[in-house]
Amino acid sequence: MTTESPAEEKTVVTNRKALHDYFIIDRFETGIVLKGTEVKSLRQGLANLQDGYALIKNGEIWLLGMHISPFEKGNINNHDPKRDRKLLMHKREIRRLIGKVSEKGLTLVPLRIYFTKNIVKVELGLAQGKKSYDKREAIKERDTKRQLQREYAK
Repeated sequence: MTTESPAEEKTVVTNRKALHDYFIIDRFETGIVLKGTEVKSLRQGLANLQDGYALIKNGEIWLLGMHISPFEKGNINNHDPKRDRKLLMHKREIRRLIGKVSEKGLTLVPLRIYFTKNIVKVELGLAQGKKSYDKREAIKERDTKRQLQREYAK
């Protein structure tokens, strides 16, 4: 019998490109509807969030463009790697998101996928796109931080 603390999480994959391309305004934890072979592939870390985004259709949130590789030991019941996956949130949270996403320039992007108590969760970010000069500024800040760290390490 294993005892896990509620804060114990195992991150499967993170979307570093989203953090580079967007300002993250707010973060939301959602559940996701998966098939059995998809969960097995996620346990092996075979997922990619690079091109993923979320849409709200008919009062439901769907995750599109996320790639989960087929389970190598699967059979004919294996899943389609690029299929649309439904996200699980409370209706009031979805209604609040509809209002925010309807604002100009805001979108929903998946930031990471992780396991909490053997349940797969997706961290969604309410994001606003960065301009190219914002990206250059972020790179410049990161380089100066690295340089300072090197000087302190000496």
